Amino acid sequence: MKTHTKLSRGLAVAVLACFGVAAAFASVGHTPGRHESRAAAEDSMPVSNLSEAFRNIAKEVTPAVVSVNSTKTVKVTSAVPGFQFHQESPLERFFGKNLVPQFQQPQTQHGYVREGLGTGVIVSPDGYILTNNHVVEGADSVSVKLSDNRTFDAKVVGTDPKTDVAVLKIDAKGLTTAKLGDSDALQVGEWVAAVGNPFGLTSTITAGIVSAKGRSQVAITDYEDFIQTDAAINPGNSGGPLVNLAGEVVGINTAIASSTGGYQGVGFAIPINMAKTIMESLIHEGRVVRGFLGVGIQPLNQGLADSFGYHGTKGALVGEVSPNGPAAKAGFKQGDIIERFDGRDVTTVNQLRNLVASTKPGTRVSAEVFRNGDEKTLNVKLGELSDQPGQATAEKTSTDLGLTVSDLTGDVASSLGYEEHEGVLVSGVDPVGPAARAGIAPEDLIVSVQGKPVHTAEQFWNLIRKNDLSKGVRLIVQHDSMRRFVFLQVKG
Repeated sequence: MKTHTKLSRGLAVAVLACFGVAAAFASVGHTPGRHESRAAAEDSMPVSNLSEAFRNIAKEVTPAVVSVNSTKTVKVTSAVPGFQFHQESPLERFFGKNLVPQFQQPQTQHGYVREGLGTGVIVSPDGYILTNNHVVEGADSVSVKLSDNRTFDAKVVGTDPKTDVAVLKIDAKGLTTAKLGDSDALQVGEWVAAVGNPFGLTSTITAGIVSAKGRSQVAITDYEDFIQTDAAINPGNSGGPLVNLAGEVVGINTAIASSTGGYQGVGFAIPINMAKTIMESLIHEGRVVRGFLGVGIQPLNQGLADSFGYHGTKGALVGEVSPNGPAAKAGFKQGDIIERFDGRDVTTVNQLRNLVASTKPGTRVSAEVFRNGDEKTLNVKLGELSDQPGQATAEKTSTDLGLTVSDLTGDVASSLGYEEHEGVLVSGVDPVGPAARAGIAPEDLIVSVQGKPVHTAEQFWNLIRKNDLSKGVRLIVQHDSMRRFVFLQVKG
């Protein structure tokens, strides 16, 4: 079960599973429009009546929030007769034993039983429940306790570790559900409430604002587009709803950024629009179905943008086009800058990746790209993403670039998987030189310089000398099977 990964500045992202509660959120019927929820909240719940708004949230949402209990038998082997194995819980590591609810871990002939507590939200009257994958991951059995204290055995309908979403099902009818809102309409600065069971304290509500949207690269999941909030989220809130003032679920609480594991004002929630798409795919398809474009994309920096004659650094640069893939068939080219996809402005690589993944395979969409100074519109039919993705000679070095390159021999090409590719091999990189700062690493393959293919180290350096390195030079660099653009510049 995932507990935490490192963030920059020494913070840890703590995924709030184990002894917490995953808050339930559900929706049936009408899904509000992009601006309806915010307008409704502002019209009917003025700041002077803020406390009443939160009271209404407590009345409307908590009946749909459930406790999710999971058990897992953990095998223990010991070479010392009579040795008693103690498994320290993540909460003990974060807070110390005196602050953590104690749960028995009964010994069995196969090991001991680990018990976890999370939160979930009811999404349909007939018993579908949305929660986090890490709340139920690897569990032998799962049970759900409703707000009226009824308890049901739960079936895990499906999980998606790539977004940390899971769907459960209980055998019940006429259940109270939560309303799902529109996370795309959510704005930074809006009031929100987090509902869950921190430290096993059921039906807890905390309030705050939306601190940021579109958070990614926080090393929690593969597909990240998190809502950041300062509403207090603690271990046990995992799977709980993040709710706007209209009482609509706009996110699923998932993790915290903390150096202690406790609340420090930075929490993350999965946008409800993303969670809903995954949920529907798990329920109706039995698996997660994601769209596939067939390009390798990378962010733009100012140097790369200038080299293409492109203004700004928004958009996604196509570093590679998969042969015979949807993008290749639609006419995408290496060096295209994708500005709009399916009617939406593309601002970051992560945003485009999420847009493509959330689009149903077989859908035809338009993409606007910048190519050689012109704007082009390409129409593409998306495919389905699959989960199945010697010695060198003539070595030469440049101390200015902090780079050593070599001719690529057959043995080396075979050992590195470059048999069907041409270029020069990066055999050494100064860790503080310009090449390292540009992201070039040993065993990379440099395929071209300023759009011209290179086959030998001598040819590479001849092309380098023809360019003004103070203004920078554009390279195509391959690592394993992926190619990308690199802008290499030596500043005086």
